[in-house]
Amino acid sequence: MDWGTVTTEDLIEALREVDWSSPPRPPSEFFSRFTFPRSSSKWNSRVKCNLYYYRTNYFIMIVAILALGFLRRPLAIVAAFLTTLSIAFLNDSFAGTFSEKVTRTVRQFSPHLAAKMRPPLTPVIRGRPSAKRAIFICGRPRWVFVLIFSLASFFLWFASCGLLTVLWALAIGLLSTLLHASFRTPNLKARLNTFREEFRAVWRNYSEL
Repeated sequence: MDWGTVTTEDLIEALREVDWSSPPRPPSEFFSRFTFPRSSSKWNSRVKCNLYYYRTNYFIMIVAILALGFLRRPLAIVAAFLTTLSIAFLNDSFAGTFSEKVTRTVRQFSPHLAAKMRPPLTPVIRGRPSAKRAIFICGRPRWVFVLIFSLASFFLWFASCGLLTVLWALAIGLLSTLLHASFRTPNLKARLNTFREEFRAVWRNYSEL
């Protein structure tokens, strides 16, 4: 993939649809071989490649920095967790996995209730499934859960008075991510992994036809 031709919107869309269940890269790989980019175009491509390849590591790093900032504010930790969860619901893979696990757990206690939590059938257009299907969580539209968790986290942020703390911690986490993505040299493994995920995406789209 030529990351120089990938726009920011394409990168955000790829991060939204990608499977986040993959384990993080090992620290020996994450903290190795740092070099300065040779040009602005090389820096642009490097940042996009590293953000996609080390996405799980960056997410864990930001969460760890936020956790360190909330050691004296337990209520703010809950608010941060709800905020993170509401943002994670915007990812298609996470929303589907979360809904499936919750439905499976409820089925053990109440099969009737679990049946109501199933998502509606995918609409079919001209004999083919609709390409843009709505995402449901526990039988409800995704935006319902995003709105509920966002409002709950906003109330907890206000009650804990930890908004300034999270802004500082988030700024440090984002700055650390940007510095690492800027100076970490993309290796051959990152490029091969990108090609493999591209093939999986193409094959998944082909199998849905």
